[in-house]
Amino acid sequence: MSDDPTPDPSATSHPDPSATSHPDPSATSHPDPSAISHPDPSATSHPDPPGLPLAPLRTFLDQAAPGLLQGPLRASLIAGGKSNLTYLATAHDMVREHRVISALANTAVPVPATYAVSPGDEVIGAPFYVMERVEGTPYRHATELEAIGAGRTTAIAERMIDTLVALHHVDPESVGLGDFGRPDGFLERQVRRWKKQLDQSRSRPIEGIDELHDKLAASIPTESAPAIVHGDFRLDNLLVDAADDVSAVLDWEMATLGDPLTDIGLLAAYQGVSLIAGGDVVSDVAKATGYPSVDDLLARYAAESGRDLSSISFHLGLAHFKLAVILEGIHYRYVHGQTVGEGFAAIGDFIVPLVRAGLHAIEEN
Repeated sequence: MSDDPTPDPSATSHPDPSATSHPDPSATSHPDPSAISHPDPSATSHPDPPGLPLAPLRTFLDQAAPGLLQGPLRASLIAGGKSNLTYLATAHDMVREHRVISALANTAVPVPATYAVSPGDEVIGAPFYVMERVEGTPYRHATELEAIGAGRTTAIAERMIDTLVALHHVDPESVGLGDFGRPDGFLERQVRRWKKQLDQSRSRPIEGIDELHDKLAASIPTESAPAIVHGDFRLDNLLVDAADDVSAVLDWEMATLGDPLTDIGLLAAYQGVSLIAGGDVVSDVAKATGYPSVDDLLARYAAESGRDLSSISFHLGLAHFKLAVILEGIHYRYVHGQTVGEGFAAIGDFIVPLVRAGLHAIEEN
């Protein structure tokens, strides 16, 4: 899911590309954070945004990527989103996200260039990395697509699928990601992992959710050939440029090696969720005129990837289970006073419809 109001340093420290040089991402350096001084914040002419001390960041970047910054360093918070997966141990693993984006730099998958990474909390108080600012629109609402017309909407959705196919065609070994995950037994571990997450965030009975888990655990299919899995691939995690091409794929914190059909299953599940929950909880782009149906998206993926989708019912069931667990985790945080901002009160109402959709999907298998 997308970020919550907590500022993500990797998203708040992108310098203006017009004022920066763009060194080779493969030359990204890792200076010793213990050697970084922390100058007086008054030395910078711009105020610090919440959670991002600019003075030590500037010192770090001048050492890690000499010449990257020209002139004063400025930063602003990118707002929006409610569902930062802070209750997952792997959520917002900045070093892991930096690694996969850097590895994909010379592939057909569009990703931002990366400039520096700090795995510890010595510089700004948390791990972070700095990446290129890429121009583009993360389409989240149907109204945004309606404004550009049905033809362009169809083209954007098709290019989204083609980008996912390009990702799944990348050989992990060839880009240095051969050890990025454990593909064997991936689906079984996914079912087990999300059940564990559910158990950690239970605050009430949820009709059908244990039945859905049990059906998934009992019907794990033969896995598709492994690939790099994004983990949260959807249109509002992509940037689309003025020519309607995908200019960057973002939000890689859930990426791993595994069965790529989990990506297309989740993308299809999001489309159904938009009809249940609407744009206040998840993207509702599927409601836009010209946006392909689930069957059309699956057919394009199958044709372009050459993968067998005969087990897609399981993957749809798993995707709905995953989304139900994620939203129940957000609801748990809300009822325990652990959320910031508005818009959380109704999230708990969508869990049971998600579970029912998941049961319907897996029972069709």
